[in-house]
Amino acid sequence: MNFLQLAKERHSVRKYTPKPVEEAKLRNILEAGRVAPTAANFQPQRFLVLSSAEALEKLAKAGNMHGAPFAVVICSRKDKAWQRPQDGHSMADIDATIATTQMMLQAWSEGIASCWITWFDPAVVRREFALPDAVIPVNILVLGYSADKVQTPCRHQQTRMPLEDMVWTESLPCCCK
Repeated sequence: MNFLQLAKERHSVRKYTPKPVEEAKLRNILEAGRVAPTAANFQPQRFLVLSSAEALEKLAKAGNMHGAPFAVVICSRKDKAWQRPQDGHSMADIDATIATTQMMLQAWSEGIASCWITWFDPAVVRREFALPDAVIPVNILVLGYSADKVQTPCRHQQTRMPLEDMVWTESLPCCCK
């Protein structure tokens, strides 16, 4: 499958079977996050991998995990992230987000469904898993085998803005200035 086909076929799944994710597939998913590009190659991303019923119950206190049998909390070490010198902007969230994207796409290529969770209480995650102050929980990627209805790649024709409305060339269109 080529990359564009993969990107169009992948969709967020909110209903999972109880079948566990195989170790080899999980390792590939985590490896995709490990090799994700980071600003100045500082590699601040850290992955909290959760699969036990106890750990998933603790995580569910922070938000809706859709009953997935597996979750990865993608964190960033704010003390290890590169900062843009011009304004001090930290790349901690960006680096974690790139890793999340690569893991999500690798999961789909392995036949594993996912849902990217950003609606969660980071304070609950921090408390339940005793995260150090320097570690920021940025995203949660729940993983498993889908029990949800399959979405067609053609849905993007109806649900996404046309490319012509999204791309600016040379300068902003007059309506955006």
